[in-house]
Amino acid sequence: MTIYFTNVGIHKHKIKQVLEGALKHLKQPSRQIEMSLSIVGEEEIRKLNQQFRGINSVTDVLSFPTLDLAKEQLDHRDFPSDAVNAKTGKLNVGDVIICFNRAKEQAKSYGHSLKRELCFLSLHGLLHLLGYDHVQEGDEKEMNALQDEILAKMHVTRDRK
Repeated sequence: MTIYFTNVGIHKHKIKQVLEGALKHLKQPSRQIEMSLSIVGEEEIRKLNQQFRGINSVTDVLSFPTLDLAKEQLDHRDFPSDAVNAKTGKLNVGDVIICFNRAKEQAKSYGHSLKRELCFLSLHGLLHLLGYDHVQEGDEKEMNALQDEILAKMHVTRDRK
């Protein structure tokens, strides 16, 4: 998996490990996939939330999928050439944007580390890029269970470390 990081200074290695672990857990071809992950401030994420969702408030994470996926097994050869990065030959699944201040607040509120919160939000965003959602109760249970399984498998716990 190739991840294009923007403003991700801390916990970058662990985030990458979690996202790669997620693809492996989901039996996705990680070598064929790329995405971007950015950490931004409150004003920037509020503007994006307003522009793309019509919600004028700060949120923790936004996902912008480049494809309309439905939790399917990915193969870059099955997609139109404009979905594949001409330079890398990888399928670009989209962008995840995380609000650093919101992540910090949530980590404190939930009583766990900032590392855990950033890994969780990154994973949550990736799952959205891959077609998972939590609008319906059954889908929410599935997504929550997946997040818990993957984080546990990657040794990302709710402790304060």
